[in-house]
Amino acid sequence: MSPAPLYCSAQGPVPDTIKQLSGTDFSTHMEIVALTTITAGLFLVVGLSEPLAERLRLPFSVILAIVGILISFGSATFLQLDFANSLNFIAAYLNDLPIRANAFLYIFLPTLIFQVTLGMDIRRILDDWVPILLLAVVAVVVSTLFIGGALYWMGITSLMVGLLVGSVVSTTDPSAVASIFRSLSAPKRLGRIIEGESLLNDAAAIALFGLFITYVMVGMPDPTVGAALEQFPYLIAGGAMAGWIMARIGVWLMALLNRFELAQVSVSVSLPYLSYVIAEQFLTASGVIAVVICGLTLNFAGPGRIDPARWNKLTEVWDILAHWAGALIFVLAAILIPDLMATATWVDAGYVAVVALAAFAARGVVLFLLLPALTLAKVSPKVETPYKVAILWGGLRGAVTLALALAVTENARVPDATQRVVGILATGYTLFTLIVQGTTLRTVIGWLKLDRLSPIDTALSKQVVAVALQSVRERVAVATENYDLTRDIARAEAKEFGERLDRAVEAAEGEEGIGDRDRITLGLIALAGHERDLVDRGFEAGLISSRVYEQARGLSAHVMEATRTGGRSGYRAAYRRGLGFNDWFRLAVALDNRTRISRPLANLTANRFEFLLGQRLVMKGLHDFIDTRIRRIHRRRVAELLHELVDRRIETVEQALEGLKLQYPGYAEELERKFIRRISLRLERGEMDDLLEEGLIGPELHQTLVARIEGLLARERVRPKLDLTLRRADLARQLPLFADLDDKTVKRLGRSMLTRYAGPGELVRRRTDTPRSVFFIASGAVEVRSPKQTYRLGRGDMFGQIAMLTGRKFRGDVTAIAPTTMLVLDETRFLKILRKNKSVRDAIMKTAEERELTEEGWERLRMLVGTAE
Repeated sequence: MSPAPLYCSAQGPVPDTIKQLSGTDFSTHMEIVALTTITAGLFLVVGLSEPLAERLRLPFSVILAIVGILISFGSATFLQLDFANSLNFIAAYLNDLPIRANAFLYIFLPTLIFQVTLGMDIRRILDDWVPILLLAVVAVVVSTLFIGGALYWMGITSLMVGLLVGSVVSTTDPSAVASIFRSLSAPKRLGRIIEGESLLNDAAAIALFGLFITYVMVGMPDPTVGAALEQFPYLIAGGAMAGWIMARIGVWLMALLNRFELAQVSVSVSLPYLSYVIAEQFLTASGVIAVVICGLTLNFAGPGRIDPARWNKLTEVWDILAHWAGALIFVLAAILIPDLMATATWVDAGYVAVVALAAFAARGVVLFLLLPALTLAKVSPKVETPYKVAILWGGLRGAVTLALALAVTENARVPDATQRVVGILATGYTLFTLIVQGTTLRTVIGWLKLDRLSPIDTALSKQVVAVALQSVRERVAVATENYDLTRDIARAEAKEFGERLDRAVEAAEGEEGIGDRDRITLGLIALAGHERDLVDRGFEAGLISSRVYEQARGLSAHVMEATRTGGRSGYRAAYRRGLGFNDWFRLAVALDNRTRISRPLANLTANRFEFLLGQRLVMKGLHDFIDTRIRRIHRRRVAELLHELVDRRIETVEQALEGLKLQYPGYAEELERKFIRRISLRLERGEMDDLLEEGLIGPELHQTLVARIEGLLARERVRPKLDLTLRRADLARQLPLFADLDDKTVKRLGRSMLTRYAGPGELVRRRTDTPRSVFFIASGAVEVRSPKQTYRLGRGDMFGQIAMLTGRKFRGDVTAIAPTTMLVLDETRFLKILRKNKSVRDAIMKTAEERELTEEGWERLRMLVGTAE
């Protein structure tokens, strides 16, 4: 930009200090003044646009786009008028902003993506990674093909130019999609899938854009499709690796800076930008994927390494940064729209309509064909038709589309005709989605009746109001007593408030169409919410370690979601699944059994110890919540049923915990000691804070004492080492069958055994299986269900031995009914034990007498036992 337009028309007085500047310095000074004024004005516009959008009941992004277009037209008009000429340099600068496509991609996009990933429920996202990834990639490819094919078939563009247009407009705006689902009472899992898809499709769209733009550039060799497909996995893997490494470094640094809140925020701000630049410039990989993985990794690992209060502050700062970035990118992109559309004609409006129809068709294929297929494959939740229509109409395009279109128009190697068609079609379609779809989205949602609460949500809202008013009444009573207010006035106000509370309770109790089953569901949802609060309080008080905080919080969220969809059975299934053994644990067990590499299993077992201790702590607080809150609304019968469900859950936790204590008694004791020490140190820290507030100690002494306490706390947070080396031998020694064996034999036996874990409801063996091993129950219990009878086996029992020795199949299906640990001994080693130990042979024969064996079975058993004798 030349300096002349910035100051040549200024008519106002110029300060003497400015007059002394040379021409170049004066131009630089005026540019700084213009940039500062424009930046301040844009922030003012952003601040005023939000309440305006609320008042007009329009999406925030639509208002920002309209304001940006008005600013562009206004600045051009201002330069043509003979009015306030001293401000012409600002209008000129605004009319020719030095904003390029890379500014949007490098400055604003990392902030937007990073903040969205920090706000996601990462554990729930991982549960749905298959539909998210499929939709993110397939949806962009389908949209690109549909739009490119439509433009080519209509003779509007060549095939490659059409595909380039398709890749530019195929990405949806993540913030727009998130705002849609915040405005709907949509299932949370559906919201997570669509939000995750809209987040990742930026990367897919940018990758396709990079491929197709090379086909339309003059003087560049056309890449082959095979080469492009070969490069795609590297784009993803390279970006993911860069983001993961940067996040791990960032978490490590922020953990070291735990006492310096602002330093932690500063480190976090650097992470998305460094990830994006390293991936794009040094690895030639996907910068968007790098930022996504960086944010998800920080979201996963950060809360466990960073103090909860500071983590909350960090996320609040990122909310502000993303709000500014999202607003500014819309306004700045909208300012450029008049230039991009300067040569548009009515014929181009028809071409934009073709793009819109093709985009709707592509989105329809994804929503009405691909999503149902994923539902049938049981990797995606069922999406009701009204939600599909809302998603279809709510697919707004935003600043990323405009930035990619701008990148085409700035590329000197792209022919002018291609620049024009891409710029007009992409910008026109973005305007269509914002002005037509955006302004009517709320109306469409209302027409689909998605803005109304379901009966259970309506009842839940009334329950929440009643519970809140009950709590308020108790606090007001305490406040009136503490402040010694006039009793008559306090009594009158209390009476009026009591009547209001009674009306709220009656409304909650008298909700039509809500039966006892729904009331139990409402109570369980309230319990799950209180469970999450107890987890947060326990973590903040140091009672729950950082290692298991996210796992416990994720379980409470999963229980709440499962209860909403499945009621009481969903609640039970969710917490049983949460207390079971996951795939990582099973992989660690297999690694320990086959290679004797026990460190992963030791870490996961220690995590399970702490998790169960935390669950026991949290569960104890649910009974009081039922008695003080839920009973007041749903009465005694529902409260008793909720007490029973909580008791069963506590029993399951206790069984799992007792099983671990049985295996590692010393470790459980050490964990409990550290738990008590952390409580005492937290209380001591609170006393120091109180003494400082009361003026009994000074800041210097307080800082010294607190530093000592923090050092002790850090030591107590270090988990004791869990030794697995003697585990199998110790467990084998506790089994009655092996009670008479000498220590040397037991140790050798322990080395021969494998460990098998099973969660509640897990099928251990089918009755159609032919046994080749004997199972010894070290802790927990299993249920054997045969056609004739059902019986249970507990600690010290074994199963599979008679069937293996007689050559029969299992008597029935064997299912774990509690978290169960079993030792498994194969046929060869078991027969070896039989040959060498008479007490084992006698026990086997005694067990056989209790079973109904056939003559063939008895003959085989006597032969084996007789051979052993």
